[in-house]
Amino acid sequence: MRRLAILLAAAGIGLVAVAAPAWAHVEVSPSSAPKGSDAVLAFIVPNEKEDATTTKVVVQFPTDHPIAEALVEPIAGWKAVATSAHVTTAIHTDNGDVNEAVKNVTWTATGAGIAVGNFQEFKVSVGLPDDADSLAFPTIQTYSDGSEVDWVQVAPAGGPEPDDPEPLLTLTAGDEGGGATTPTTTATASPAATSSVKKSDVDNAKTIAVIGIIVGALGFLFGAAGLALGRRGKPAK
Repeated sequence: MRRLAILLAAAGIGLVAVAAPAWAHVEVSPSSAPKGSDAVLAFIVPNEKEDATTTKVVVQFPTDHPIAEALVEPIAGWKAVATSAHVTTAIHTDNGDVNEAVKNVTWTATGAGIAVGNFQEFKVSVGLPDDADSLAFPTIQTYSDGSEVDWVQVAPAGGPEPDDPEPLLTLTAGDEGGGATTPTTTATASPAATSSVKKSDVDNAKTIAVIGIIVGALGFLFGAAGLALGRRGKPAK
């Protein structure tokens, strides 16, 4: 019994070890989007310290394939500021060519920030370029104790993931027109189904059914009467 208890305890410890969560990274969600599409990107920032909160997040935007504008979703307890920079090559947008691109977006906590063991999503709406295969968003995470984590390391092709990888968005082939390929879950309303059965057909069917019931009942009565007569006609033994 003692050996069994030791084995069960060891198995329990193993299960706890397997179930223990691994440290997360700063990531961008979704991890991929169509080229040239309009997309809402969420930067998921976990708090990895046990004795400090996250009070500031700075997401740097790509400079090799610049993005003209970023609309920031308001978050309670956070203040967001988008900084732009001049680019020599004009960016083509729906509103014409522009020479300003997003340099970075900074979120600063106005309260406690991201608590220990929690995470926060920071969302922006952007128009993605159509001439790139991927976009990197190096991110600086600042804690309440003044320490920083630089999520800026580039993952080598086919190599192991670095300790602090930069958030990476993969761009996929979009529509021929360059628009976003956004699936819709709205069901298309179809016209009400119309019956091809006429009222006269229904009436005829009802009449036939009634006649069938009557004929069946008469058959049953005649059969019962014949059986009774047959019994009466038999000579007594």
